[in-house]
Amino acid sequence: MFQMAQKLKFGQRTPPAIFPPVLGLLGLGLAWRRAEAVFVIPPAIADLLLGMVTLLLLWCLLAYGVKLTRRPGVFVEDLAALPGRAGLAAMMMAVMLLAAALLPHDTGLAGAALLAGLAGHGLLALIVAFRLLTGPAEQRQITPVWHLSFVGPILAPLSAVPLGYRAGSEALFWAMLALSAVIWAVSLGQLVRRDPPAPLRPLLAIHLSPASVLGLVALQLGWTGAAMGFAAFGGLILAALLLRARYVAAAGFSPLWGAFTFPLAAFANLTLALADGQGDLFRLAGAALLVAATGAIPAIAFKVMQGWAKGQLAAKTNAATA
Repeated sequence: MFQMAQKLKFGQRTPPAIFPPVLGLLGLGLAWRRAEAVFVIPPAIADLLLGMVTLLLLWCLLAYGVKLTRRPGVFVEDLAALPGRAGLAAMMMAVMLLAAALLPHDTGLAGAALLAGLAGHGLLALIVAFRLLTGPAEQRQITPVWHLSFVGPILAPLSAVPLGYRAGSEALFWAMLALSAVIWAVSLGQLVRRDPPAPLRPLLAIHLSPASVLGLVALQLGWTGAAMGFAAFGGLILAALLLRARYVAAAGFSPLWGAFTFPLAAFANLTLALADGQGDLFRLAGAALLVAATGAIPAIAFKVMQGWAKGQLAAKTNAATA
């Protein structure tokens, strides 16, 4: 007789792949907040969106927290799979970005979220680095997900600078810039030598994210020229992705499409931030990117969350079971 599969309890197999689109939705909410000053739109739009996404993030954190309480070792097991590494890094980054969303409302909560996100990401980076150093050599190949695993803390200055941590933010900026440059250079060399498998090509969009956030941090530190340089670099990456859109999306929709969400939101944020005082070109680009992000990011997030609700997402992303 065939034995029926045991029904999973709540949170027992929560897939980390739910977090990249949540990170994208948070970035979208912050983009609408930036658009208030550029286009004189009511703040209620951004507040409503950020409020809903905050609730979604808290629900996702609860689901994954329950999984960890059932068996803490699943955290390391989830890091063994590429979607798991990307998802868990996005989870920590989402907490850091939540700090930026909370900043106008409660600096105490924003500071707590910032510290929690940084601490969690630091632990994750140490575990990933240890596994890379002690694991098989073929697993040490640099991928775009390294931006999430090791450069994710670049989000911290978005709230750390307003909270008064300028010196630490400057040091973090230069460290993350150096790491990003290495990952960009090695990834470009790999891309020239061989094509990545079609299912992994959506991850190429992640390269846009650090360029955008570095630009936002530079602008927050008062380095407008550097911010415009990062915007130009990000524009080149986005143009390359759009020109090769059929190539990048050749495998069709998958949970890895979450990698399209947060880079698009980050670049929209940078463009809108520059639009506030840098001329009509950035205003037009910011408007176009905001419209594109508002159409694409919730649609991708809905599809990913739908897969989670149907119980399909964990199997498709090799999520560990508690």
